[in-house]
Amino acid sequence: MPLLKRKSFSLVEPPQDLEPHELVYQVRFTKEIFRNYHEYLNRVNLYRNRVWMCKSTGKTNLTYEEALVSEKHALEKLQELPKELVAPALRIIQFSMLSLKDLADTIATNLEERLYVGSEYYGRKDSGVHLCKILKVVKADNKITKYEVVWLDKNKKTTENGLLDGENLVKKKLPFSRNILKSFIRQSTYRSFPWVLHEKLARKHDISIDPPQELRSKISFQNGLVVCKKRKKNEREEPIKYPVDDLLVQPSADDPVFSDRPLPSRDFSVPMECVGDLLMVWDFCTSFSRTLHLWPFSLEDFENVVCHKESNLALIVESHSALLRLLIKDNRKHFWHMKNKKRKITLVNWAEYLCDFLEIIKIPELCSNMTTIKRGHYGLLDANIKLRILKELVNQAFETDVFRDKIDEHINQRRALGATRREEALEAARKEREAKEQLKIQNGHTSESAKSNMHESSENNYSGENGEIAEKSIAEIIASQPKNLLENKHLDASKKMAERQNVDVEVQEVNGKQLSGKELLKQMGDDKKEATEPRSKDQRREYFEREMDKRVIRTNPLGKDRHYNRYWWFRRDGRIFVESSDSKQWGYYSSKEELDALMGSLNCKGERERALHKQLGKFYAKMSSEFEKRSKSFVGKIASEEAVLRRSTRVRATPGVNPANAFLRYVNKWKQD
Repeated sequence: MPLLKRKSFSLVEPPQDLEPHELVYQVRFTKEIFRNYHEYLNRVNLYRNRVWMCKSTGKTNLTYEEALVSEKHALEKLQELPKELVAPALRIIQFSMLSLKDLADTIATNLEERLYVGSEYYGRKDSGVHLCKILKVVKADNKITKYEVVWLDKNKKTTENGLLDGENLVKKKLPFSRNILKSFIRQSTYRSFPWVLHEKLARKHDISIDPPQELRSKISFQNGLVVCKKRKKNEREEPIKYPVDDLLVQPSADDPVFSDRPLPSRDFSVPMECVGDLLMVWDFCTSFSRTLHLWPFSLEDFENVVCHKESNLALIVESHSALLRLLIKDNRKHFWHMKNKKRKITLVNWAEYLCDFLEIIKIPELCSNMTTIKRGHYGLLDANIKLRILKELVNQAFETDVFRDKIDEHINQRRALGATRREEALEAARKEREAKEQLKIQNGHTSESAKSNMHESSENNYSGENGEIAEKSIAEIIASQPKNLLENKHLDASKKMAERQNVDVEVQEVNGKQLSGKELLKQMGDDKKEATEPRSKDQRREYFEREMDKRVIRTNPLGKDRHYNRYWWFRRDGRIFVESSDSKQWGYYSSKEELDALMGSLNCKGERERALHKQLGKFYAKMSSEFEKRSKSFVGKIASEEAVLRRSTRVRATPGVNPANAFLRYVNKWKQD
């Protein structure tokens, strides 16, 4: 059976009192049965994770099913080992304390000796090949290096004895390899250090199951199996190294108090199975709106227009037309028929071009709706059909040369931005090092001058019998010394600044201290520099982030939780979308309170939730800002709708514009002529 973290893994026992007609969930390759779907899904996800190890070959980073296949192949190879060699190999394995490699080498040498000694082979002698019989083998470092042989004539009679190197013996191919022997060792034992055979296998080949005398103090028996003796109570157990796979995390006393994970909202206008296509199409159209010459639109407007029953809405027409124009510009043969029409795509003929596209891709489910589209009733199509058509348009757009060139351009620009950012960071680090070195030099010169003056002062002020030293503060000594070069330069710059600004360089009192105009300007300049430098760094970082966001390559999920649910963040919408592991369920979070609760529910001891928590923390400020904007926009929208409703009840008032129908007033400001 495959190993998990190099340890055996127990399968789930079948449920008790199972009814004959009861609906259950069964894992295909382990035959485990579950009544609860979530338990079944968690177990399947664990089996799909690459944390399994093949017990026979030692291969790691496998799924459970891949480990099963690997063990099956290894078992087939083990059948090639001659039966007469199995028992001798098992005797060497039983209670051995060697490593796997050394044990395999020992078995190989012993089996090779058994096969060769007493057998006849051909060997090279006197520039020829002659028949010989192996009498004995010579070993070095647990490997056969030479063979003692007796040479035979044509009648197989002894002629003389000799010694052959392994290279001069014409050997037959051995029926085993080191890898096969390693698999044989793993398959035959249930523990290592010492290696212990399965009891049935040992009894079958008449091999003792009693440990040797030298091991009896180190091992013991429990339920008929050999186990190492327990550690003493004063010995500490090795702690678990986190993070680990989320499904293996166990609760402990030092865990923080996790908040309950909020339930995501699921109030979508489109059917649940279409939400993924809705997000994909909208994200593509808004991310590459400049390339498509399509004015960006909100996700809510796009969702509303997909569900609307009117056929020639501007947002529908412009989004389809923009994608069709991109395909027509491409040089692929598939769309030459559309290109040969030599007519612009307009409000009148866009449906005709769309039907041509459907004929080219030849998807029966979509082609069956061409009659409805040609009659001008596109709006009557189901939302899932509309999104399927748009999804196919986007998939074809992905393969165009125009789109690929744009992606290459964005990649090069992002690399250039990254290089610029690294250069600025290196330059800032260099300046910081130089400033520290200059400060060290300055402090060193000041300290040496102070010590020298203190020594001279102590000699000049030595008085009388009691050896009193005249008191002089270090501050006075330092103040009496000449300024260093860097300070002089700064004061000169301050003086020039004062002259330009007509500042009177006179002594002024600040906080009870007498400061000259130069010193005052210097202090003001330092304060201003300290206030602006951090802001400048933040502004540069924000600038680079904004420029990176403009050059979109692809949208990746923020991460996954312990149950493999994916989390998506679209900055142009301001919501965190949650996709189930099977992509059949979608939801979203739209408030800061939900974000805080989500982050508080993540256990950072798990690998997936740790990475997700890190990403949420990285974008926390942006998400909170977007949630606040969305909340204000929502409140303003409700207020506008109420105002429209109040005005509409007055007979003489002009009816206002309902913000809920904003998608009906869409205008493509980037439309190509």
